[in-house]
Amino acid sequence: MAAALMVAGVALDLLLGEARRWHPLVGFGRWADVLERTLNRGTWRNLSGVLSWMLAVMPLTMLAYGLIASLDHDTVAAACLHAGLLYFSLGLRSLYDHAMPIQTALLKDDLPTARTATACIVSRDTAHEDATGLAKAGIESLLENGNDAVFGTLFWFMVAGGPGALLFRLTNTLDAMWGYRTARYHAFGWAAARADDLLNTIPARLTALSYTLLGNTRLAWQCWVHQAPSWSSPNAGPVMAAGAGALELALGGAATYNGVIEQRPALGGTRVVVAADIGRAWKLVRNTTFLWLIVVVVSAAIYALIPAAIY
Repeated sequence: MAAALMVAGVALDLLLGEARRWHPLVGFGRWADVLERTLNRGTWRNLSGVLSWMLAVMPLTMLAYGLIASLDHDTVAAACLHAGLLYFSLGLRSLYDHAMPIQTALLKDDLPTARTATACIVSRDTAHEDATGLAKAGIESLLENGNDAVFGTLFWFMVAGGPGALLFRLTNTLDAMWGYRTARYHAFGWAAARADDLLNTIPARLTALSYTLLGNTRLAWQCWVHQAPSWSSPNAGPVMAAGAGALELALGGAATYNGVIEQRPALGGTRVVVAADIGRAWKLVRNTTFLWLIVVVVSAAIYALIPAAIY
């Protein structure tokens, strides 16, 4: 049943994409802003960060769990709720919808449009980026968010159903909003950042392994082993290093954040990124999704056949 629901959730995401109006994560983001403005003050910001994470994530997760538990006698309704929660938590189609316009603009040599599209999905400054920098930013976002918006969600769905997927995605959203090492967020956002690190520990490495298997396996493995430890994030490092190696691309390097140039460790191979590589990165994320679905469906089928084989 879980395998079928996972396929259904992914199919809904690919078919419908993000809800254009009344998307639950948009409302959640507004609630998170209210919590941050209210509680991110005073001398106990570490504790207020923990409280804010709990107030933001736990009521919604428990509400989802309670609704499913109340519908347990109606398996069809419960199954629909599981699949619906997965659909609203996934962002596979969203990655395509946001990344591919960057490639389209770059192929037309339309840098202003490409800069605007890239700024929608990255936190770095894009106003003065050249074509290579914009393509690199789009690919890095695809690889990292493949884990954050897709594979981490799928992993926790398999562990704890729709509420598990929701718990992961809400925590990941808070990390994206609060998990900055700035004067405003460093103390307050640590709880959301550490929770996201914990929830991502296994999914990130499964994502890195999947990228490794579906690309240049030898180079991806070498990059994972030798380059990932130098990346600032313990989970993004393996994902992005393996993805860059799988695609044989040179990622990382200088990027500008809030007017300050940050020298990030080099990732991947030596080939300079071009616009068409954005499509290659999308295909790697898409194919990894299909790989996970195949593994889950086949595993479920084998598990279902075990009792018959025994008896």
